[in-house]
Amino acid sequence: MRDGSVMEIVLLSQDHCKWCDDAKAILERITPAYPASFVVVDLDSAAGRELAARGGVLFPPGLFIDGDLFSYGRLSQRKLARELDQQLSNRDQR
Repeated sequence: MRDGSVMEIVLLSQDHCKWCDDAKAILERITPAYPASFVVVDLDSAAGRELAARGGVLFPPGLFIDGDLFSYGRLSQRKLARELDQQLSNRDQR
C-alpha cells in the first residue's frame, strides 16, 4: 500500500506447519474486507530464506505487510485486523 492503493501481505510459510495453515485461513477470511492482497512464499525457497533473514523471522509463519515484518509464529486474527484497520485509517488521513 506504499502507493496508497492495495496493502501487500506476504505470508512466509512452510510445509507441515499447522500455524502456517491457520495463518493462511485467517488471511483468506480477513483480506476480502480490506484493500489487500496476499501471497504465500515458501520458507524453503531462496526468496523465502532471504525474506526470513531480512525480516528476522525465527520460525514460521512470518507475515509481512507492505514489506515490513508484522509478526512471526502463531498469527492473531484480532491483532491483524487492528493493524489493517490502523493502516487503512492512516491511508485515509493522507
